[in-house]
Parts: sequence; structure tokens; C-alpha cells
Amino acid sequence: MKTTKVYHCRIYYEDVDIGGYCYHSKYLNLCERARSEIFFEQGLSPVYKDYHFVVKSILADYINPGFFGDELEIHTSVLKQTNASLKLLQVVNNQRNETLFTMEVLLVCLKSSKVSKIPLELSEVFKT
Repeated sequence: MKTTKVYHCRIYYEDVDIGGYCYHSKYLNLCERARSEIFFEQGLSPVYKDYHFVVKSILADYINPGFFGDELEIHTSVLKQTNASLKLLQVVNNQRNETLFTMEVLLVCLKSSKVSKIPLELSEVFKT
């Protein structure tokens, strides 16, 4: 279960302030996009039948600034999986392999707005 998925992207003008620094909130957006891409790459959607994941908690660490034009790699790996939740580590590095941001995110599976066991089809997504 230590498989790491890598998502590539860039910091665009819409992501930065007047000084060219990436807004702190954009890292959350980029990590969300990286998690969604893990599903899309396998022909699935993050919303499956009546199931979906919601963020329960985030532990974020802003290490170095990102700048307009930086090429990023977002590494996502599973730290822990239970019947109804996933704890992921996401690490954002720039083209110089400098770590800009790390985040531990706890996702809980919901079915019709109630905590639910992760269906097999979704539980396999992060293992491949």
C-alpha cells in the first residue's frame, strides 16, 4: 500500500499574488486535483454511485514558496486505510526537487451523506 502516484502541473498566473508567489490556498486545490486524477487515470470518478470522499482533517506544512511558472510534481501516497477512511500524504515539489508543501489529509467515505465502508472499486484505486 506504499504506492506513490505522481501528478504534474504548473503554477499559473491565476495562482499567484502580485509578487509572483503562489497563494497558500492554491496548494490545497492542486492536491485535490492530484487526488481526483488518481481516479480519472483508472477510468473512474471520485464520485462512484452514491459514494464519495470528504476531507475530515488536514495537517499542512508550507516549507518553501512556489512561484509563477514553477513546474510541480505532487506525490500522493497512502499512510493508512481503514474500512471507511483513507489517510494520505501529499508532497509538492518543484522542478528543482525542492519540497514546497506537504499535507496529511484524512478522507472519509460517505454514502448518501452518511459515513460508509469504502466500496471495493474505490478501495483498490490507491493500491494500483
